[in-house]
Amino acid sequence: MKKLVALLAVLVLAYAIRGRDTATTAPPSDAPARTGVPASRLPSGEISGSGTVIRILPDDDEGDRHQRFILRLPSGQTLLVAHNIDVAPRVSPLDEGDIVEYKGEYVPNDKGGGVHWTHHDPAGNHPSGWLKHAGRTFQ
Repeated sequence: MKKLVALLAVLVLAYAIRGRDTATTAPPSDAPARTGVPASRLPSGEISGSGTVIRILPDDDEGDRHQRFILRLPSGQTLLVAHNIDVAPRVSPLDEGDIVEYKGEYVPNDKGGGVHWTHHDPAGNHPSGWLKHAGRTFQ
């Protein structure tokens, strides 16, 4: 009887976990393009979409220099953009409230995730990304 109760408990737990995962990955209509799930739930990989600049951060000057800013996506999620300005031109002018489209490699984190590789690959080994702002493409 104890084995049956233990087996039943394991099955109920497995069902509950599976149901929770399904509920948290339901595709919103405004998620970044790739699988339809919110970017914070996506594994690393290529994504594209658009968002509103809500914060402009100082450049990251360690190693390759990166222009950094945070977008708020239509879903409400935030996304850090790290744009390599040693490879591609800086997005300029850029102000809070501006709309920016992006294509790059998504990296999940507990704050909403980030996107990098928003530029061409000089070596030609990585898919090219880009940022679009005010009618210009930065890659």
